Amino acid sequence: MSVMRPLVLSIALGFAVLPSVAQAGETLVAVAANFTAAAKEIGQAFTAKTGHTVKFSFGSTGKLYTQIAQGAPFEAFLAADDKRPVKAEEEGYGVPGSSFTYAVGKLVLWSKTPGLVDAKGTVLRTGTFKKLAIANPVTAPYGAAAVAVMKSRGVYEVLKPKIVEGNNISQVHQFVTTGAAELGFVAGSQVALTQDGSRWMVPDTLYSPIYQDAVLLTKGAKNPAATAFINYLHGPEAAKVLAKYGYGTK
Repeated sequence: MSVMRPLVLSIALGFAVLPSVAQAGETLVAVAANFTAAAKEIGQAFTAKTGHTVKFSFGSTGKLYTQIAQGAPFEAFLAADDKRPVKAEEEGYGVPGSSFTYAVGKLVLWSKTPGLVDAKGTVLRTGTFKKLAIANPVTAPYGAAAVAVMKSRGVYEVLKPKIVEGNNISQVHQFVTTGAAELGFVAGSQVALTQDGSRWMVPDTLYSPIYQDAVLLTKGAKNPAATAFINYLHGPEAAKVLAKYGYGTK
């Protein structure tokens, strides 16, 4: 019997049903870079509870999707948008009906320098900085959101010469941390556990909601470890980690 029937049923009903496994397995999951820390923590708890192990491959959503389309051996995909998981289903890479929103991302303008970024983000207009880091807006949803914020504030064209792009949101955080850029638009999850530096919690009204969807890929449809991990994301243990890292829910 296909493992997808109970999986889809659990998703439709809104609760998780972890399959019973006689033997521990392993799964490989592609994960959007913003979710790195949370995924690692969830993965450890998942292994402790189920015995299954999960390995992650982190990167920008767009690049991960390209790898999936090119035959990468990923069995589940945790994106930073809600478009590519649906696209995966439509193009035959994802199991129909398995995609769902596992988190809602938050955008933050952050600097490791105290006092540089004010609580209303007016630093974007004053321009008292040389470099502003954002993720590639073509492949990374957080980068697209950053561009939307700057356009809504009417400063995008002025700031263009100062923008440095990271391949993904992890690289953006690294740019700011190392001083390669004085400030940058990072994921809220990356600075949720620290009060260092200065920040502007960008209002949700300035950019489209960052719905982060997950999907069980066809390569993982018959792997109990993959379906168990997807189901685990629906549970209370995962929800606690999401809240810890500042993610919202749909």
